[in-house]
Amino acid sequence: MKIGKLQKKIYLCLKFFQNNTKLKHLRAMLNIILFGAPGCGKGTQAQRLAEHYDLYHISTGEVIRSEIKAGTELGRSMEGYITRGELAPDSIVVEMVRNYMASHADKGCIFDGFPRTTAQAEIFDTMLDEVGAEVTTMIFMDVPEEELVRRILLRGKDSGRQDDASEDVIRNRIEVYRQQTAIVADHYTRQQKYSEINGLGTMDEVFERLCKVIDAK
Repeated sequence: MKIGKLQKKIYLCLKFFQNNTKLKHLRAMLNIILFGAPGCGKGTQAQRLAEHYDLYHISTGEVIRSEIKAGTELGRSMEGYITRGELAPDSIVVEMVRNYMASHADKGCIFDGFPRTTAQAEIFDTMLDEVGAEVTTMIFMDVPEEELVRRILLRGKDSGRQDDASEDVIRNRIEVYRQQTAIVADHYTRQQKYSEINGLGTMDEVFERLCKVIDAK
């Protein structure tokens, strides 16, 4: 009987150690939010950072566009939002990210285009907390509006995307970002996780600024 109780205590101690070690591992993972208006270059930089720090790159914009191209039910429902330069509904975006993270839980992520609203940020914090993880930092890439418009119009000549070809749509996307998305910065500022860098310059210059912020965490 005494041996049985001792074995049980040892088992519980080992279980606690394993769970605690797992939580520490999850908390040690980098989970970076790269933020900025359309055209700031966050997609390019997110991919470079993902390779540099060995992270998964989650781009909700690309996921949605691939659904549209595939003609899925989700893609059809989302097409109108993207064409008009409007944000996707929180419920669909959050569920999409949740599903992705569930199948990519072995290392951290860099989030490009998520969360885009305060509601998404709050749900996202809860999602991470449930698995013992958290956002490491949110980095805002600051680029003037006229430069954003110039970049997107230039990109539209090659991309063939409807939302890159119309200046009116582009400016609407930027305005939507300012009204709805920019307030997410306040959410992470309150958590002391907000950082800002100058998004102008060469790709290497911007990349170095981003790495400097991440390495300081």
